[in-house]
Formats: sequence, structure tokens, C-alpha cells
Amino acid sequence: MAATTDLQFPCVLIIEVPFPTPRLASIALKSLQVDKELSPLVKRTFSIESSDDSVPNGDAGGNILRTEYKATTNRMLRVAVNSFMDSLNLVLEVMQELDTDVLAAKDATA
Repeated sequence: MAATTDLQFPCVLIIEVPFPTPRLASIALKSLQVDKELSPLVKRTFSIESSDDSVPNGDAGGNILRTEYKATTNRMLRVAVNSFMDSLNLVLEVMQELDTDVLAAKDATA
């Protein structure tokens, strides 16, 4: 939970999704941030952060997609996060099928 509580948006959830590379995290961010929240009762912010572990391929930048949701009620928070998870799932499936980094990592482990 956030250090300071916003009285208008007391319900807070932070979701951190690690990606293999900063490039994939950036692609996910750009794909997900185009969809605006439909309800004025929910606020969402995206950022990319670095993990504590070093990135194996030497890419600069963060590889963790951080999404912070704030909502007026738990119900509004649940609805917004469910929608986000559906969108995130679609982005991850497309990356898994089409992205060259993911395909190269799959070949390396096989």
C-alpha cells in the first residue's frame, strides 16, 4: 500500500510484472497505457523499474512493469484490475508467439 492514503481513492493495489528484457517491458508499457481507464473512480499509473538482479543480456533500463491502481471502492478496483489482467494476458501471449527475444530465449533453453 502507498505510504500516504488518498482520501478520495483509498483502495490501492500495486502490480509488478517482471520481463526478461527492458525492451519487452517497454513494449508492454506502450501497449497497455493506450487504453485509458473508463471510470473516473479509478486512477492508474504505469512505470518501469529496474530489478535488483542484473539483466543478463546487458540491456540498460528497467525490466519490471509497475502498475499502480487507486480506486474509490474495492469493487471498482477489482473490476479495473480484472480488465488490466485480461489486457496483460493478451500482450504476453502476443510476445510469446511473435517476439524475437522470447523465441530466441526459448531456443536457447531447448
